[in-house]
Amino acid sequence: MVEQTLVLIKPDGLKKSLTGNILTRLSETKLEIVAAKITRVTRELAQEHYSHMKDKPFFEELIRYIRGELHQRRKVMAMVYWGEDAINKVRQLAGLTNPEEADPVSIRGAYGRITTKGVYENVIHTSRDKGEAEREIKLWFKPEEIIVDLYPTKTIEVNKTKQKVWT
Repeated sequence: MVEQTLVLIKPDGLKKSLTGNILTRLSETKLEIVAAKITRVTRELAQEHYSHMKDKPFFEELIRYIRGELHQRRKVMAMVYWGEDAINKVRQLAGLTNPEEADPVSIRGAYGRITTKGVYENVIHTSRDKGEAEREIKLWFKPEEIIVDLYPTKTIEVNKTKQKVWT
């Protein structure tokens, strides 16, 4: 079944210059990248992304981590991978969330670590299931940033919107 999944290369992955290695590994899936961008993660985006974890004692640390506050890398590479069995293929390649439990040949097993402060630096995020993929993709991307129509859209007119343009 053709599906889509969100993939984030987290700030620790960017700081360690692992982007090329991770993209090379992800190319093994034979999936298509239909959206990609480097973006700063606002506090609001981070909180919404991890809203299902808001009651966890490590929630604030998680927010600081994804925002790049722990690595002086205030950016994330966000991508949408699309194709046959995308969620499962990407999750298998990423490995378990805990880098110490992840298969050493997985992305997290090869490049992740747990810091002495107990922070999981697992370099990559992947959507867990179809529902999460849809929620996350809609959170991280606008419809016009994705080159295929993944979900239904509508066109609306927005008045008095300020936007930054090139001079």
